[in-house]
Amino acid sequence: MLQSNMLQNDRLRPALDAAVPGDGGETGGIGALVNFGIGFLRRQFAVIVFTLVLAVAISAIYLRITPPTYTAQVQVLFANPKPQFIQQQSLLPESVVDPTQIETQLQILKSKAIAISVINQLKLAGDEDLNGSSQPLNSLVRWIRGTKPAAPPAEPGDQLSDGVVAAFQDRLSAIRVGYSNVIEISFNSSKAARAAEIVNAVANAYITDQLNAKFEANRRATAWLQDRLRDLGQQALTAERAVGAFKSQNNMVSAGGKPIDEQQVSDLNSRLVAVRAQTSDAAARLNRFEAILRSNSVDSPSIGTLDSSGSEALSNPIINGLRQQYLELARRESEWSGRFGKDHLAVVNIRTRMRDIRTSILDEVHRLVETTRSDFEVNKQRQQEIEKQLAEAVSLSRTTNSAEVTMRELEGNAKGYRSLYETFLQRYMGSVQQESFPISEARLIYPAAPPQSKSKPKSVLVLALGIFGGLGLGIALGLLRDSMDRVFRTSAQIETALRLPCLSLVPLLQTPKRKKSTADNSREPDQDPRQRMLSIRSGIYWAVLGMPLSRFAESIRSIKLAIDLNPTKTSNKVVGITSSLPNEGKSTLAASLAQLIGHTGKKVIVVDCDLRNPSLSANLTPNATAGIVEVISGARTLEETVWKDPRSNLVFLPAVKKGPLLHTSEILSADLTKELFDKLRATFDYIIVDLPPLTPVVDVRATTPLIDCFILVVEWGRTKIEVVQHALHTAPNVYETLIGTVLNKTDIKAMKRYDNYRSDYYNNEHYIRYGFADQA
Repeated sequence: MLQSNMLQNDRLRPALDAAVPGDGGETGGIGALVNFGIGFLRRQFAVIVFTLVLAVAISAIYLRITPPTYTAQVQVLFANPKPQFIQQQSLLPESVVDPTQIETQLQILKSKAIAISVINQLKLAGDEDLNGSSQPLNSLVRWIRGTKPAAPPAEPGDQLSDGVVAAFQDRLSAIRVGYSNVIEISFNSSKAARAAEIVNAVANAYITDQLNAKFEANRRATAWLQDRLRDLGQQALTAERAVGAFKSQNNMVSAGGKPIDEQQVSDLNSRLVAVRAQTSDAAARLNRFEAILRSNSVDSPSIGTLDSSGSEALSNPIINGLRQQYLELARRESEWSGRFGKDHLAVVNIRTRMRDIRTSILDEVHRLVETTRSDFEVNKQRQQEIEKQLAEAVSLSRTTNSAEVTMRELEGNAKGYRSLYETFLQRYMGSVQQESFPISEARLIYPAAPPQSKSKPKSVLVLALGIFGGLGLGIALGLLRDSMDRVFRTSAQIETALRLPCLSLVPLLQTPKRKKSTADNSREPDQDPRQRMLSIRSGIYWAVLGMPLSRFAESIRSIKLAIDLNPTKTSNKVVGITSSLPNEGKSTLAASLAQLIGHTGKKVIVVDCDLRNPSLSANLTPNATAGIVEVISGARTLEETVWKDPRSNLVFLPAVKKGPLLHTSEILSADLTKELFDKLRATFDYIIVDLPPLTPVVDVRATTPLIDCFILVVEWGRTKIEVVQHALHTAPNVYETLIGTVLNKTDIKAMKRYDNYRSDYYNNEHYIRYGFADQA
């Protein structure tokens, strides 16, 4: 009962899948990835190997037909430093090398002019690398024909075709080496010596072109300088003569390099500055003395000390002496007043003397004011006189300003012409010297030697690309095939996609047809019923009896066991065998299952309910004239229409197609059909019903009241998953009574590639050990 529940109950299937790893139960991880990889390699091994071999063969053919390419390289130093004496005498200044200039030189190297020059020099117009005869396609044609390339005649240099020049430029390359001033020139050729010869010729042609351009530029510059010097010499001489004539005409005399008027104005300016300073100093002293007089009087004690505002007066020796006497008397007056009193006669006398000293000091200050005022007036008169003389000198200078401006302009022109003449004369001499000693801005670092190995195609790289590319393409094609293989291959696929148990894997039969002995075993219907036996011409329908110890027979036993373990408690079981599409082997399985049941001693009958295409009846009873339709209609009795096989106790109720039947579903769902099946239940232990497929017709749905359980047959490697799912979706009443599916026509040897986890299950050694013959 536990085994029956595991086969029938879908709710236990996830637990079973989790307990037993497989395609439907593996949830991920490294184990699943390794399992998928091993299975994938087993399934697509032939595709991967074929693609790999094909890619390696293509790589080998490519290496065989592709001519080798040798790359010769030479380095040229640009902006070659010149000797110092050449730099000093060079007409054109040294230019700073920048990326733009380097790029310009690269374009010159790859220019058409350099290409034509080298082609003409080495007579490369007929070279096979340049005229296209060494192309891989041409090489393939010659390889197939077994011929050698014929060298075309060389063309004259002025008739070079654009194709030859373009081919030469395609093979030539020039790059800058890092951030240096070194240019690396490369050329590709099918011959190593030829590549070195051409790349050296390109470098020499470039250097020669630089020399020619330099020489031509110097020659033109020298000719221009010669003409220019003649004009500059004449212009300088004319300008110098004009300066002398202008000076004589305007009586312009200079002293110390300056005109006399200009020197006089300069002297007067200096004197005026000095007089203004003296006047300003006298005015300042006068103001200070007057301030002393305004702030002091005879009765003011401060006049005797002059400690705050009398700094200028203190420098006078008379005032300074009087001040010393006044200070001494003030000390005595203070001392005696304290000793004798303020009104004492001696104290009064001292005060009188102090008043006299203050008067003397004020008189001396008055004298200083008068003296300072006299000095101020004198300096002011001198300032006015000098200002008058300066105004006259300036006025006189303005009258001659126009002549001086003109003279300076003439002198400047004369000096400019003379300086320019000297400069051009120096450059002209350097240019003349450089013409006889041309220096190129580029030099060859080291000539190229023939390369020792080819640069392309690289055999190891091409073969590696062929191997890995072929392997990758093979894996991609294998994955594509796997993704497009939307058919049933394993039981786990059936259980996952349909949520139904897989009852058995029925192997594909390769049994040949049996030969008739003397006469056909089938009998005509008008003979004795006991003599109406099934035909054995189609041996595939009798494989269970013919190969009892085979995998095929064991798979049929597995189906019978699933039927017996079906939880329906009926003792007489009606089992319907159907499929999604025609030709999936349901009729063969129905006949084999009935034979196996009958051979065990049970009473079994096979009913062919495929009324529109009774293929089972056509093979087992080809001469039958009446069948199930006649029994249902009452035209014949059951005993008159059944056929028997004495070896397996099999009873067969055929279906005879005499014409098109339009209402087969109504026939199968009629009450008379139900009465027939009730009669069969009473007579037989098992009723095996061969039903039509689900997809083309709806007859199977009409038989659900008659059938206890259905078995769905799926052809291995042919039936699409989506087709079966759609068929069951459109027949829910059939799906509810399905006890499982059978994977028919299984390629057991190929199953190892699709079910890697259970690969040992498909090993024939396990079956041979129990006496099974490898007959399936």
